[in-house]
Amino acid sequence: MLTTVEICVCVKRVPMVGGSIVVTVDEQDVDTSMAGFTVSPHEECGVEEAVRIVERLGGSVTVLTLGPPEAADQLRDMLALGAGRAILLQTDGAEWGPVATAAAIADAVGSRGSAGPGGRPPGAPRWDLLLFGNEAADTGGYQVPVRVAHALGLPCVTGIKRLEVDGGSERIAAGREYAGVQETFDVPLPAVVSVKEGINLPRYPSLPGRLRAKRAPIETIELGAAPVEGLNKRRLTVPAASGSRAEVLGSGAGAVPALVRVLDELGVLR
Repeated sequence: MLTTVEICVCVKRVPMVGGSIVVTVDEQDVDTSMAGFTVSPHEECGVEEAVRIVERLGGSVTVLTLGPPEAADQLRDMLALGAGRAILLQTDGAEWGPVATAAAIADAVGSRGSAGPGGRPPGAPRWDLLLFGNEAADTGGYQVPVRVAHALGLPCVTGIKRLEVDGGSERIAAGREYAGVQETFDVPLPAVVSVKEGINLPRYPSLPGRLRAKRAPIETIELGAAPVEGLNKRRLTVPAASGSRAEVLGSGAGAVPALVRVLDELGVLR
């Protein structure tokens, strides 16, 4: 029986793109020189859900990300929401593919640990629950949670918008809607769950939370350059936007015949 729940939430540093997307000159990356950074909305909801569970049942929340040194800023944002510990899998800043990302996360949450909660053997997850966003806001790959679960041999449920943890039975009830049907999965812990935006409404960080996050240490594990994966990126392109135009039909009462003609062409008057 679980007396507390240990949760690790994996988040990703993604650019805040408010306007048109521009690629770099070498066509290998999105140009983020004029963009700020945040975490994916799904993942922010994951942190909020983890904090709520721990507030109710006790335990701790760890946030983990894979990225450049600057990703520590996003970890601190999540600490300000209520997480208690942060881990940065530090890279050289180049984009990692889903295969390499999942392998690094699985190693960090699994085999690097000694015996975990409940006397789990080395190699088992150090946390009872691994939460992910359903997909990253930039790549939208949907792959990392499933790959991590497979690497660790854990049950995995995705697209979740309702989550209940039963510490007494060491199980969770995870719900989602698929094709208009409500589905609920009864899953033993430890488990991997990816949640969708809308499972909750994340809180605003408090001033004490921000101050605590600013001072909090961040555990850093240096990974370096991304391993070579089977698929290689050739180039990125931005699809041409569809053109739009406006036509002035006239002014005053003289524009009425033209307006009637346009409405007739659109089928509105039929």
